[in-house]
Amino acid sequence: MVKKKNVSGYGQGGVDVVMSVDQVAKEAAAISAKAPKAKDLEKLSKSEPLLSIKNLKAGYGKMEILHDFNLFIGEGQSLCLIGPNGAGKSTVLHSIFGFTNIFSGNITIGGKDITNLTPNQKLSNAGIAYILQDKSVFPQMTVEENLLMGGFLKNKPSDAKEATEMVFDKYERLAARRNKPAGVLSGGERRLLEISRALVMQPQILLVDEPSIGLEPRFIDMVFGILDDLQKKDGKTIIMVEQNAKKGLSFADIGYVLVSGETAIAETGDNVLSNPAVGRLFLGG
Repeated sequence: MVKKKNVSGYGQGGVDVVMSVDQVAKEAAAISAKAPKAKDLEKLSKSEPLLSIKNLKAGYGKMEILHDFNLFIGEGQSLCLIGPNGAGKSTVLHSIFGFTNIFSGNITIGGKDITNLTPNQKLSNAGIAYILQDKSVFPQMTVEENLLMGGFLKNKPSDAKEATEMVFDKYERLAARRNKPAGVLSGGERRLLEISRALVMQPQILLVDEPSIGLEPRFIDMVFGILDDLQKKDGKTIIMVEQNAKKGLSFADIGYVLVSGETAIAETGDNVLSNPAVGRLFLGG
């Protein structure tokens, strides 16, 4: 008889006990008892925080998802948000970019309040770009046309064209396919195009939603290599939500574990990765 392999949490690996989604959420709530204070979170950002979220209450319609949420990240750092489904991870990205209702609290960049700016204003004036989940390219348009779409807020079409050429100079893989329909690209190439389209506006901060979703392992490594290059060489600040918790935490300088709209654990990415409770609940053992 072949022994059935059971998996816990939403990571990878086999364990002897199956944990339901409800069990994961219940035990995750238990580790929130010693949730970090704002001052503890701020210490994780190097020097002065570039982006700060303080006491944010936000959600959709009248429903509050984030409860007095705090986040701090320094220039050129990366931060990965993990947690059970419904914890509010994507809502953090949505709130930063202007897709939610803000009930109270504030979001600042370099000390400047950007809480109530529109998404267009955050992209063009505040230097924030949102990289959506997979399947956001326009398949019938060429690679070049997709990139030019990323510069729709540029003052002049020539500015978007110049920025697009800079992307082609950086990524030969896209340059070789500039006149091909985006629909013929591989999964990894489409993800590269989505990231590159965000770069056309030359943002300072990248909000990345599930960069590995729907990709084969070899493409996942490629995408994280691209993000690492953007952080280490170009100095981009990256905040991501990643369902592949091991990959995301291995990449990030800072890791937050969210539970019910609040931060339950916040440490360096490596320390969160090695936390036994996090491993059991979210990493598969």
